Amino acid sequence: MLGVLARVPLYMLFRRFGAPRLYPLNLTIVPSPRCNSRCLTCNIWKQHVDELALEEWDKILMSLGRTPYWFTISGGEPFLYRELVELVKLVYDRCRPGIINIPTNSILFRQIPEKVAEMGRYCSESTLVINLSLDGVGEQHDQIRGVPGGFERFTANYRALRALDLSNLSIGIHSVISVFNVQDASALFDYAFSLEPDAYITEIAEERVELDTVGMAITPSPDAYAEVIEQLMQRLRKRRFHGLSRVTEAFRVEYYRLVNRILVEERQVIGCYAGWASAQIHADGTVWPCCVRADAMGNLRDTGYDFGTVWFSDEAKGIRRSIYNRECHCPLANASYTNMLHHPITLLKIGTRILLG
Repeated sequence: MLGVLARVPLYMLFRRFGAPRLYPLNLTIVPSPRCNSRCLTCNIWKQHVDELALEEWDKILMSLGRTPYWFTISGGEPFLYRELVELVKLVYDRCRPGIINIPTNSILFRQIPEKVAEMGRYCSESTLVINLSLDGVGEQHDQIRGVPGGFERFTANYRALRALDLSNLSIGIHSVISVFNVQDASALFDYAFSLEPDAYITEIAEERVELDTVGMAITPSPDAYAEVIEQLMQRLRKRRFHGLSRVTEAFRVEYYRLVNRILVEERQVIGCYAGWASAQIHADGTVWPCCVRADAMGNLRDTGYDFGTVWFSDEAKGIRRSIYNRECHCPLANASYTNMLHHPITLLKIGTRILLG
């Protein structure tokens, strides 16, 4: 983590002056948009793309080198991708990130623990974070995520993962706060915390090009969200976190406050580093600064899988100019954590929170 902080000034220069030219330290890759959930807040399962083969991912990862520190392998449902374990091993071998983060809906609960165990043992020098989706208690979770029995599968998956003996494994619970559960968030929080996960994460439902949710009324009102976040803060104050979780939870407290301001003020409250320090590679090889706008910087298949050719292209420069000029704003969690890392005042608050426990 100290190595990441040492690079922060360089990314600030990159964003302001275009040099030094750097690869992102926070990278999301999507091996497949396929999903076996039918969530009320997401339509990604409707996508059909010409997915990159494992050999193509290997070439991309080799071109990235060891700059990315935080890898998220997302979807769709990542565990539907048959070669997920092999892909994680390639990420580890080629890039050696500090953190490999994988979300899951837990539907494939019989297969997931064995695959997680294999990944965790292989990626011994990385922290493997598995985040289980939970959007309600009991039938509400099933209704929101569109799968009967989904809550039972979440429970079985969580218990099985907890039983794994892996020192580098962190098990989190992830909830999307939407118009469908905002009124019942208190019960959701109580249940999630009763399981004592290594981390509890909430993210607000939003309109994203990637998820085909533009125009869908799924985002709670600022007032409703502010009330929910206060309930969450009350619970967080009573908990004590350790290790990586202590750092990530400190970031999340500031993230929740940031989201509320973005919803109310409808602007970039702090500068966005999507396109400089964070990025996403879609399943067909298209590079985006983020999944909300999903602006195509270029396709890696067209450049011999060389990330730098796309990342430093004229198309990429134009997209960065738009982001720098604050022509967009969003509460995207993944990018927001990177943004906070590059905002001195916010970083000072986070550091103080970590030191004071």
